Amino acid sequence: MRPRLFAANAAAFACLAALVAACQSSAPAKGPDRSALSTMERVALGANSCWFKSGDAAFAAYKLAPELNSFSGRPRILVVHKGSPESRPLLVVQAEGNPAKMQAFGPMMSEPVSGRIAADVTRWSGGNRACN
Repeated sequence: MRPRLFAANAAAFACLAALVAACQSSAPAKGPDRSALSTMERVALGANSCWFKSGDAAFAAYKLAPELNSFSGRPRILVVHKGSPESRPLLVVQAEGNPAKMQAFGPMMSEPVSGRIAADVTRWSGGNRACN
């Protein structure tokens, strides 16, 4: 009777091992695309949703001007005055390379909101869509 019990246990163990092996993936978990364009697309979506469409008071006087189709290899978003979008940007956020290297500059980066801008851009560029 023992040989049959051992054979049954061995068969069950072999079946379990095959199931576990089938569930494992040899490829590591894939994170967000780190290219400049993909990174800036995430940032543009986050900025539009969290800063502008939400009615955030810190950005109420401004408008988002995305320039993602850049021939310079540096896709970017601009924040401009709502009433004069042709004027000099108050904030430029751009990325370059793969993995993307981010830059944010302009007059808004010298204002109290700069810490929040930096935190939001960092969060969105990493794939987190949360507003705060």
